[in-house]
Amino acid sequence: MNEVRPAAVAGAFYPGEPGVLKHDIQAMLAAVAAPADATPPKALIVPHAGYIYSGPIAASAYARLIPLRHQIKRVVLLGPVHRVPVRGLALPGVDSFETPLGIIALDQQAMARAASLPQVVESFPVHAWEHSLEVQLPFLQMVLDDFSLVPLAVGDATPEEVAEVLEQLWGGPETLIVISSDLSHYLPYDVAKRVDSETAQAILALDAPVSHEQACGGTPVNGLLLAARHHHLKPHLLDLRNSGDTSGDRSRVVGYGAFAFEESGHVH
Repeated sequence: MNEVRPAAVAGAFYPGEPGVLKHDIQAMLAAVAAPADATPPKALIVPHAGYIYSGPIAASAYARLIPLRHQIKRVVLLGPVHRVPVRGLALPGVDSFETPLGIIALDQQAMARAASLPQVVESFPVHAWEHSLEVQLPFLQMVLDDFSLVPLAVGDATPEEVAEVLEQLWGGPETLIVISSDLSHYLPYDVAKRVDSETAQAILALDAPVSHEQACGGTPVNGLLLAARHHHLKPHLLDLRNSGDTSGDRSRVVGYGAFAFEESGHVH
């Protein structure tokens, strides 16, 4: 079996032409001022809108991975379902994902470990058109060398069920966890700024639950917050903006935040 999930939103959410896509991501990463003393993140929360809206915010998190280019070998990627509902967390039932930048192999052993849990199911239709995972892949391909992927589309699940899956896949420094989530949706600019600021404070306090009104990826975010408490991760806010800041229209905006979670044992 060598089944591939082809790119579904290339040319819509991000450029479909490889040269343009590379150029755009490099420009977004170059615009991030990387802190000299940043501790390697164990987990990230990044937004998943079209790159013109949320790409610069996502880049603030992905730039943190550049020094870890050779260290990170597995990315556990969770994002909410937007098109096909599912109970639990869905694996795609394929061998690889494709983007305009090439093929990413899936980690079959890690997926088998996840699939041993009752809340993890297999469903290609859940993944076929889901953008929340796909838009993260070109960034990962640009900042990491050789890595495999564990993609989980999160539907109707409890924070505890998500945290249990993360525990199963936690690994060591070779494993990165990425949670794909936007923040508030379609609020006026000033209201969104207030709501998103409150959500950011809740995330920084590891204070679940974050509601789906606060974050469309609330379920995977809440699972990460539970696991982060258990592992004593320290969260940092990297960027907090909305589509009114990036695209100009401030009447109804979508909020975007980028967060890095570090293991507290690290000393600067």
